[in-house]
Amino acid sequence: MVYEAEAGNISIVLTGDAMINRRMSTYREPAFLDLVELLRGADATIANLEQCFHEWEMGYGSVQNSSFQVSRPEMLSELKWLGIGAVSTAMNHAWDYGEAGLLATLANCKRFGIPQAGAGVNLGEARAPVFLDTPRGRVAFMAASSALYVPDTAFAGPGRPDFPGKPGINVLRSATRYLVPPDEFDAIRRLHHGLKLDEAEEASRRFHPRDVDEPATQDITFMGTTYRCSDSFGMQTECNSEDLAGIGSWIRGARKAADFVVYGVHFHDSAFEGEFHGGSRIGPPDFMIEFAHFAIDQGCDVVVCHGSHFLRGIEVYNGRPIFYSLGNFIFQNETVQRVPAPAYAFFGLGDDATPGDWGLARSGAGTFGFVVDPVFYQTVVPVCDFEDGKLKEIRLFPVDLGFGRKMSQRGRPVLAAPDVAHEILTWLRDVSKPFGTEIEVEGTVGVVRA
Repeated sequence: MVYEAEAGNISIVLTGDAMINRRMSTYREPAFLDLVELLRGADATIANLEQCFHEWEMGYGSVQNSSFQVSRPEMLSELKWLGIGAVSTAMNHAWDYGEAGLLATLANCKRFGIPQAGAGVNLGEARAPVFLDTPRGRVAFMAASSALYVPDTAFAGPGRPDFPGKPGINVLRSATRYLVPPDEFDAIRRLHHGLKLDEAEEASRRFHPRDVDEPATQDITFMGTTYRCSDSFGMQTECNSEDLAGIGSWIRGARKAADFVVYGVHFHDSAFEGEFHGGSRIGPPDFMIEFAHFAIDQGCDVVVCHGSHFLRGIEVYNGRPIFYSLGNFIFQNETVQRVPAPAYAFFGLGDDATPGDWGLARSGAGTFGFVVDPVFYQTVVPVCDFEDGKLKEIRLFPVDLGFGRKMSQRGRPVLAAPDVAHEILTWLRDVSKPFGTEIEVEGTVGVVRA
């Protein structure tokens, strides 16, 4: 071999959401420093940014947001210190401070030397890969977000030869259809007709053909929601075909230019059915499974998801791993240093309140929300080892984010102690079973063998 990369051997480390508001480089617990060495020891380490990075030099971008997530730009240097080599910026908080906030975030990523994927000055740039050149191969990374909790104004738009594109994030849209039994379906049909919504839709089609989609003959759209008659209640979701086509082109292009391809997806959507825990459904929706399989079929080696703030299952599809959610990696979402008026108002706080008051109000002083359930403060860091271009094994290192600690402390990752590690791996084994994935436990580390 002339080049080391020809062997097809590489180690790729993945993490979940990073919401960082405090320096990492000051800490020295052995369990923390061991985690840092794990992140730095990989050929490529990738994280998702769940916030903007700027100096609050612009106004906020929404008046209906209780959680404006932003940190000072120098926190990006802390992520780099940890060993993070590339980040995703496609997520629901990207537009918390509007277009100016997004563009400032992208500029600061460039300033601190962290390649970002998933956002750009137009749709092509938002869909394009960034590349990590490592001694053992070139890694392409791309990213997208589902549309849930993302305002339409945040969608990146294409340009034309005679007109520039629109800054924003790469959004994977989906369609939802609810299944209802015959009696309920007939009742919806009567309401639709009785309220003369069918006449309004026909008029809209006549003057604005793209405003109202033609439903399938067995479907009925009522008040913006599509229903289909079925034997039981349920929900079906599917990816937007236009988005699949556009994203697929970029994946195939990245496959030609890289040795390994990773795709990151941010989503908060859940399956209709499934076990409940901490107020959230466990399983990913149909459209996300559809997309993950599609991305691998187009040439991806790894698909990593985040956004739900808790661990979801692992699937190995055609010899390639899919992580349906890695939960939180750094979860310092309460210690934002400056907070705009709508966030205070959401919790009934006035002009005399401070960011500390807002942070405490988010959890009702520790009585509800994320802070009452350890699942939001537990995750794993997967190390994906490839040999000869094929997945050999995944090692899963349990991580503790300090559940039960005070607001000024919790949210920072350390390798989990044996009791917490066992709890995390038990959870992950359970949610991975529907995908046929077996996780062996070796000490405090989980192992998935290809």
